[in-house]
Amino acid sequence: MLNAFLQIYGNNYNKRNLQHYRKFYLLFPDFEKVYEFVHNLTWTHIRRLLSVTNEVARKWYLENASRDMWSTTTLDRNISSQYFERRLAAQRENPNAALAKAVAPFNDKDPLEYIKNPMVAEFMGFKRDEKYSETQLEQALIDNLEKFIMELGRGFAFVERQQHITTELSDYYVDLVFYNYKMKRFVIFELKTHPMTHQDIGQLDMYVRMYDDIIKGTDDNPTIGILLCTDTDKTVARYSVLNGSEQLFATKYMTYLPTEEELRREIEQQKANFMLNNSESKENV
Repeated sequence: MLNAFLQIYGNNYNKRNLQHYRKFYLLFPDFEKVYEFVHNLTWTHIRRLLSVTNEVARKWYLENASRDMWSTTTLDRNISSQYFERRLAAQRENPNAALAKAVAPFNDKDPLEYIKNPMVAEFMGFKRDEKYSETQLEQALIDNLEKFIMELGRGFAFVERQQHITTELSDYYVDLVFYNYKMKRFVIFELKTHPMTHQDIGQLDMYVRMYDDIIKGTDDNPTIGILLCTDTDKTVARYSVLNGSEQLFATKYMTYLPTEEELRREIEQQKANFMLNNSESKENV
């Protein structure tokens, strides 16, 4: 019977695909909405989307994969690295909920929409426990710039590495500078191969202030500074200028793709640190 059916309708209607078609029908009931996005997607994209259990995340991946024309490899990586759940905006919107129920505001001009914690950068090629210098870290990001920009999110354009800023008395060099045309602001990165320290935060704060004063245009929004470090520290964050700042952020990066459970635990930890500092800053207002 099945063989006769396949002879009439083709191998695309085998048992396995029929199960996928049924699941697609159940998970995407709003066909008019889905139809807006499927034109840039293949059936391989759709099959990968069927594995996402969180309805909000599944819709977000569908829309972004179509709009930004993600390859199936990019979509698979973003789902595997829990791209949606790592966005602080999603965690901030519903801080006490489980990750599977996180809901994002989808505000392209909100800096928190673009900051992921942790940041997964397995594309740099470092092994899990490999030692490397800040220069090697910077070079690895530059060598994989396209993948790094994909990890950062929409609207990022690379400006310069080791950008030289001169003052009356000294010379300074900012590790990496990007511009985000969605937020209309510069985003500077300081790279560290150690856990966050208060000296790192102070250095980043100074660079952001200098950038706003010397380089930022009158039409640009305030500069954002992001400290990429091997681990964050809630105590340092609590008692430094990072606490309550709308321009300074610290993000842990991981040079390997962790397991789903490792990443879930890490997201929860970083979320807890962020919510603690955010709530304390509001209490001090």
